[in-house]
Amino acid sequence: MNIKEEIKQSRFRNHCQEVSINIIYTSGWLANKHKDFFSEFGITSQQFNILSILRGQYPNKISGAEIKSRMMDKNSDVSRLLDRLILKGLIVKRPSSDDRRAADIEISNNGLELLKAIDAQVHQLDKIVSNLTEEEAHQLSTLLDKVRG
Repeated sequence: MNIKEEIKQSRFRNHCQEVSINIIYTSGWLANKHKDFFSEFGITSQQFNILSILRGQYPNKISGAEIKSRMMDKNSDVSRLLDRLILKGLIVKRPSSDDRRAADIEISNNGLELLKAIDAQVHQLDKIVSNLTEEEAHQLSTLLDKVRG
């Protein structure tokens, strides 16, 4: 269904407005699909993002500030997300040996095991856009990169 039908708007000011609204609408739609997928594992997509960052650093530790700089959603409340991941036993947070005001964060064995379980099913996320050919997916990604400058 095209964006005009989805939001029941018959026309836009111009194509630039239409594409902006379409991107925002599609972003929300895609975020909901990801939310549904990750909820089966008891985490959010933002928590998954943090766990993926930490797995990429493993076995090294990383600061909360560095995690925030690498996250897809820069507006995330990283402290709150880290606290929830600690409560779930998926990460470990210790005072930094270099800076008493900072903390070192690392993924736990439970976190690594959860990511292995997600890895086994993560192909389901690719299916969300499987109506695009490989060439179309590459072209769309290139165009989105271009939009961001």
